Amino acid sequence: MKPLSRRDFLKASALSMGAVVISTGLAGCLSSSDDDDRSVAFTHGVASGDPLQDGIMLWTRVKPENADPVTVDWEVATDAGFSSLTHSGSTQANAAHDFIVKVDVRNLAPGQTVYFRFWAAGKTSPTGTTRTLPAGDVSEVSFAVMSCANYPAGYFHVYAEAAKEEKLDAVIHLGDYIYEYGAGGYATEDAEALGRTLPADNSNELLTLADYRKRYALYRSDPDLQNLHAAAPFISVWDDHEVANDAWREGAENHNADEGDYTARKLGALQAYFEWTPIRPVSEGNESVIYRSFNFGNLVSLHMMDTRIIGRDEQLSYANYLTGSGIDSARFTADLTDSNRTMLGAEQLGWVQNAIGGSTATWQVLGQQVLMGRMNLPAELLSGFLNPSPAILSLFQELAILKTRYLQGDPSLTAGEIARVETVLPYNLDAWDGYVYERETLLETARATNKNLVVLAGDTHNAWASDLKTVGGEQVGVEFATSSVSSPGLEEYLGLPEDQIAGAEQAIALLVDDLKYVNVNQRGYMMVTFTPDEARADWRFVSTIKDRDYGLDTARAQSLTTLPGAGNRKIVIGGSGSTTPTS
Repeated sequence: MKPLSRRDFLKASALSMGAVVISTGLAGCLSSSDDDDRSVAFTHGVASGDPLQDGIMLWTRVKPENADPVTVDWEVATDAGFSSLTHSGSTQANAAHDFIVKVDVRNLAPGQTVYFRFWAAGKTSPTGTTRTLPAGDVSEVSFAVMSCANYPAGYFHVYAEAAKEEKLDAVIHLGDYIYEYGAGGYATEDAEALGRTLPADNSNELLTLADYRKRYALYRSDPDLQNLHAAAPFISVWDDHEVANDAWREGAENHNADEGDYTARKLGALQAYFEWTPIRPVSEGNESVIYRSFNFGNLVSLHMMDTRIIGRDEQLSYANYLTGSGIDSARFTADLTDSNRTMLGAEQLGWVQNAIGGSTATWQVLGQQVLMGRMNLPAELLSGFLNPSPAILSLFQELAILKTRYLQGDPSLTAGEIARVETVLPYNLDAWDGYVYERETLLETARATNKNLVVLAGDTHNAWASDLKTVGGEQVGVEFATSSVSSPGLEEYLGLPEDQIAGAEQAIALLVDDLKYVNVNQRGYMMVTFTPDEARADWRFVSTIKDRDYGLDTARAQSLTTLPGAGNRKIVIGGSGSTTPTS
């Protein structure tokens, strides 16, 4: 099986390019009225994304009564009443591009808020609000950060809450925007009761372009997701489920030989992604593929990375290192630390190093998928993670007590007890813990260039905050990781009952050295706010995703802060951040 080349990625993106038009200002007479006798609907709302200082991508989809092309007009204005138009134009939506229209609006001003809408056959789309990137001196930037939305698993209340944020410069979506599983697959057990079953013509696992398109159409029919897309620009990147679970450069855990050619599946999945998200298509001469930077004046340089599809070597598996007496630690360590082992690929690694080193913004922010913080747990816990059972709860408590005594310098600890807390292994080899050389390269880049590093992560379905340190122990930055929109977290995977959640969270935070905060059982998102003086993460959690009636769980909301400058760059306890719940 050959890996996807740059040409393959360009092909996947280019196949969506026919849906894209460029708008530089006002056009002449619009022409959608020519189709007034047709029946059409804007059933998937509107969206915007990939902001520039002078531009923004707009998106919509027309649902026609038949497969004939539809004329679609657009308008952009500086006021919600559309009395002060800045841009307008017409294009054709057709079946070749799933009746999607993407407009690359240019000649806007930096930091400008604009309103947009579409017209077709006498029908008007919802109105969207969006904004361009600011320039010059910027005092504050706020992002809503989220990932992992599984439609059958529960309602998208997280999207609804994010849409209510009063100040929102952009939504950063870190992937798993859709899930590829079929009916009866992962997290679908409540789908029928919730009224969120997969439709009959899209109820199997996704394999073809048509399959992926239909799944995006289902997700984008959700009113909460539509409202968020209409409220702010998205800056997005894919994770694995946009293709298949635990994807890597040449395959995926959830792709079998009887499911056809993986490269063809991947190309179809990525084409659908470029079509259905408000992202600019890749073209020859654009060396970033999907990894790209967004500069919010002199305050934030946001570097969006692909840790999943382009360069990733296959994940290591502990099962391949088991012997009759345990793990072959020498062979495992050699493979784990192999300097040729890559998650990003040489080209992307060089790009992000240059992007960090060349930026003069106060904050260097990496938007990417998987946890970068070291998540080393006592080795004897690994079997419990790999084969969860209720017994893991008592083991957590036992090891937490030993770790507390160890940190307090208890002289009564035996050599065997010390070994139990000192013998640690990474629990998730799908994350950066499975690609340690390249992680160290990035952390050393931040250290050597003296930059203020904040890493944003998703993927795990749980909320985390960690200090980021080099292998030599030097503090270089922090990681803020968001919970999921609807996918279940460790509470389900480990079978944690409600009354054991607090104890499990305390034990995990104690056992993992650089971990400062964890929430293992709630769905939510992060608001991350940057000023010249601090970067603050505010975790917001919804009370439930299994009922239409819900609220924000203010009792377990959390805020943590990091400060810029050498000697800082770590999770701050106290100050404007807090390690205790805020209400």
